Amino acid sequence: MKFGIDNLLADRDLLAELNDRRVALVAHPASVTQDLTHSLDALIAAGVNVTSAFGPQHGLKGDKQDNMVETADEIDPKYGIPIFSLYGEVRRPTGQMMTSADVFLFDLQDLGCRIYTFVTTLLYLLEEAAKAGKEVWVLDRPNPAGRPVEGTMLIPGHESFVGAAPMPMRHGLTMGEMGHWFVEHFDLEVAYKVVAMEGWEPDREGHGWPPSRIWINPSPNAASVNMARAYAGTVMIEGATLSEGRGTTRPLEVLFGAPDVDAEKVLAEMHRIAPEWMGGCVLRPCWFEPTFHKHAGKLCNALMVHAEGPHYDHDAFKPWRLQALAFKAIRSLYPSYAIWRGKEFKYEYTDDVLAIDVINGGPGLREWVDDPSASPGDLDAAASADEAAWIANVRGHLFY
Repeated sequence: MKFGIDNLLADRDLLAELNDRRVALVAHPASVTQDLTHSLDALIAAGVNVTSAFGPQHGLKGDKQDNMVETADEIDPKYGIPIFSLYGEVRRPTGQMMTSADVFLFDLQDLGCRIYTFVTTLLYLLEEAAKAGKEVWVLDRPNPAGRPVEGTMLIPGHESFVGAAPMPMRHGLTMGEMGHWFVEHFDLEVAYKVVAMEGWEPDREGHGWPPSRIWINPSPNAASVNMARAYAGTVMIEGATLSEGRGTTRPLEVLFGAPDVDAEKVLAEMHRIAPEWMGGCVLRPCWFEPTFHKHAGKLCNALMVHAEGPHYDHDAFKPWRLQALAFKAIRSLYPSYAIWRGKEFKYEYTDDVLAIDVINGGPGLREWVDDPSASPGDLDAAASADEAAWIANVRGHLFY
């Protein structure tokens, strides 16, 4: 099974297209070849004229632990080339940055979720390349969450760095496919190429992540395939006062953690409200004490998500609905609980909007949780319509 970077390095004709051209690489720690050589080292060893590199959120080295921690530009100490940050003073490449190369190779491992900011970084790169007359190649990698699509569509006008375009939370595409959709949706006149994978079968063993390949964190808290599968749901906790498990060894693999919430009672309430949304995984009550972040130093009761092993059913697992259900159960048991972070918390630098609404691309999910008369059928109907529309919209952009 070969990823895009492996196929590029093995294809003499493709490499020849880069001869006598300046090349930039957009990468992070998971940008590695089959033998775990970093793509930057592998490309330079192959004779590619790499003149600059770009790091997304969390940096080229992946050393920035939390969200909204910026990275500065620097000079690579080994190769002496500039490394530009796309999560520092700017979020999109500047005109000056774009002059550093002729061809931009995008080699970021994604999680298959709209809010994971590498999706937006790809759009911004394509838009700036169109303006500057540059070429973009996506060296494709798997979507570890696979093909399932889930969540309501981002509402136009609610775009942000965690919401690039009208798409559902769990989009089901690879980055190569997403770039293809971006070019069409935004009518971009840009030279765009996908160096496709070989042997990726998202509907077979691994359900998105091939067992033959080692998982490397694309960001510090993306520590496992289990996290990647759960993330389209658990990421919503970033908009809540509840802990998503940051400050522990299993962040974003829990539905909540708090010192004042009884996980056993929440689990029972979830079974009462919508047991059909709890399939495909096992939920296990647990305890943790975060060493930093929300509820640091306090003992928290939590529900751990296990979307792995013999318990995992890829088609039945619905992480976005599962997380919505956990919120709904907490609201039912604790009607006055301050679930949502306030507007003073400027999520991804937004102003005067609740973080949970930024994350979901609109207020619909929050309003459903807070409305005691709203039923699971109400949310399911809204999401199902959006999911069907997205599947129809992107069908022609699938490569695998």
